[in-house]
Amino acid sequence: MKRIKPISKTLLAIFMIVAGTMHFVNPEFFLKIVPPYLPFHGELVLVSGVCEILLGILLLIPKCSHLAAWGIIALLIAVFPANVYLYQHQDILPASPIIHLLRLPLQGGFILWAYWHTRPDRGVDLEKERA
Repeated sequence: MKRIKPISKTLLAIFMIVAGTMHFVNPEFFLKIVPPYLPFHGELVLVSGVCEILLGILLLIPKCSHLAAWGIIALLIAVFPANVYLYQHQDILPASPIIHLLRLPLQGGFILWAYWHTRPDRGVDLEKERA
């Protein structure tokens, strides 16, 4: 467990940074999945991309990682309507309906993954107690 959590945190950070970067590489895709009832589509895509990149970087900084993990959870909840909209309009991303359906609970899996990193490492707590 001692080695798994830092590897997991690094992988989550990389995922967030890559996902955020994609908002700038391919903004057209993200613009398509912003539900029409939300205003400022372009700004939302850019802001969410910046947040993903920033939270991914902060996750790698020990003093900030706890707060960054909570930020990732909030962001994943905030962008969930885009996943629902994509499920409702599957022509945006041609794929099997089951793939679109599985993306919805996958978001919950990412939330749980981030939640694991909201908790301090036990090894770090033990070292603090010994000092």
